[in-house]
Amino acid sequence: MKKKDSIPYSSEAEVESIGTAVMEASEPATQAKELPHVSGVYLMRDKDDAIIYVGKAKDLRKRVTSYFLANRNAKTAALVKKIVRIEHIITGNEYEALILENNLIKKYSPHYNISLKDGKSYPMIRITAEPFPKVFKTRRIINDGSSYYGPFPDAGKLEMCLDLIKKLFPLRRCSIPLKKREKPCLYYHIGLCSGPCASMVSEEEYRKSITAVKNMLEGHNEQLVKDLTKDMQEASKALRFEDAATKRDLLNAIKVISTEQQVEDFVQESRDYAAIEMRGPLCTISLMQMRDGRLIGRALYRAETLGDETETLLNFLVQYYADGLKLPQFLYVSHEIDVELIRRYFVEQLKGRLEVSVPLEGKHFRILRMASENASRDVEKRLKSRDNTPALELLAKFLDLESPPSLIEGFDIAQLSGKYTVASLISFRDGNPDKPNYRRYNMRTLGGKIDDYEAMREAVARRYTKILNENLERPDLLVIDGGKGQVNAVREVLDDLSLFDIPVVGLAKDVEEIVFDDGRESLLLPEHSEALRLLIAVRDECHRFATSANQAMRSHEASFKLLESVEGIGKTRSQALMKTFGSMEEMLKKTDKELAQEAHIPLVVAQRILKTLTL
Repeated sequence: MKKKDSIPYSSEAEVESIGTAVMEASEPATQAKELPHVSGVYLMRDKDDAIIYVGKAKDLRKRVTSYFLANRNAKTAALVKKIVRIEHIITGNEYEALILENNLIKKYSPHYNISLKDGKSYPMIRITAEPFPKVFKTRRIINDGSSYYGPFPDAGKLEMCLDLIKKLFPLRRCSIPLKKREKPCLYYHIGLCSGPCASMVSEEEYRKSITAVKNMLEGHNEQLVKDLTKDMQEASKALRFEDAATKRDLLNAIKVISTEQQVEDFVQESRDYAAIEMRGPLCTISLMQMRDGRLIGRALYRAETLGDETETLLNFLVQYYADGLKLPQFLYVSHEIDVELIRRYFVEQLKGRLEVSVPLEGKHFRILRMASENASRDVEKRLKSRDNTPALELLAKFLDLESPPSLIEGFDIAQLSGKYTVASLISFRDGNPDKPNYRRYNMRTLGGKIDDYEAMREAVARRYTKILNENLERPDLLVIDGGKGQVNAVREVLDDLSLFDIPVVGLAKDVEEIVFDDGRESLLLPEHSEALRLLIAVRDECHRFATSANQAMRSHEASFKLLESVEGIGKTRSQALMKTFGSMEEMLKKTDKELAQEAHIPLVVAQRILKTLTL
């Protein structure tokens, strides 16, 4: 094998001219084994010599060879089949690799990397940095001192904001740069522009309108509402009913915009929340922006990517904040990314310092959970749009089923050192997740023991006893996250219930081996098989749902501890509060008087709860 010498990476400015070490081998797996044990960036090319994936690594050989292991998942296997050639660039350390990786992703836009252009490009409101600023909709951020508000996933809300601004504030509308005129344009004469082009308004007076616009976009509408209410009442007294009706409509529009601020916590700081959800190669990242205690922007970014959640989220954050204009004070993320690495990136590349963390409880955890739910719904919607008929037909053939399984159910168990043991039941209808039919089972019979087999037996018995008693639809296939032992345990329960017609298979994680319940030899399907891809999707969704349930139980226990940390709240009262409201989120939505009345606690205690747990 012939291999060119690797060229060390030295600086960002050299990206255009730098060379790459090319592995000229027939087998990509062999090329991976030839990589050095150093930090760097790797580029994967397909048969057309196009770069399809760029990644960074602390150890190039270890990272790239992991793609070719026997137990890799279906998503990785699908990409590996497309790799023909691997190139690499050596860097001094992992931080340099991060910078170079970002530059190469921007330069080549590989199909399997997270890329912001793959997601929705949500519009924003821009206020230009001029003596007499303009206010308009844009999808591009320009580093010229302009102010930006958004993004606005709801285009209707953005148009409502702009329409309200036009009606309330006489700002310039000309699309060309401001030029001095002897006479102002038509907009001035109909009262929709204050005429800065003809010196009809001073810069100071114009700035007052711009300040009022910014206050409105930031949710500070108190003075504006007060002024409009006064104008409406005066117009009504003067019998100018049309003018009064106009003011009323403007007040209603402001109310609609204000109520769109769905999250509010009265803290004067800037925070972003980024959560990622993946289903196979499909990825959605949900970003929520909090400014001065108000939710001002929500956006979803989509991609089809090779990387895992941690790797993909880190790449997204580097790209999203690359211009340095949107940096918050605090960034909360859903997965354990390399915090020190990205902090260094923010400081050295963007000249900004912010705290990055993964909250496990409290208000930041709750807001992040909202972001995760948005991402989850989006990625599942995308998953449902795929036609899985061929996969179902292949599955019936390989598993020797009478017909393609329309309804597939799956089970998994999650626990933490014997605590919080929970079973998940998920449902796939026509090859796609059917979330309304998901179920969770808290174990009743384990008594703190660690026994996944017994937990599986209990969950399956409870589910299918209910199906028999209520004559519910039976699944065409039952998929278990596990091997021979779990499958046999489930088969015994179904046989005891005389449900002999429900076939059961297990999917062992190590080598994606399909285990049968009838004594047949285990089956290994080709890694690129659509049938295997579908089984893996069911198994992975089982695991995700079980793990999230386990985390929810831990969060529920953490809520009790938080409540009991408040003076005047003991174990009995905390249990009563959670029973009344169901969750901390619902409790903290109440005013102090509502909380005191509904929970039957003193007003001073209710005030103490809200003050302690919302700051």
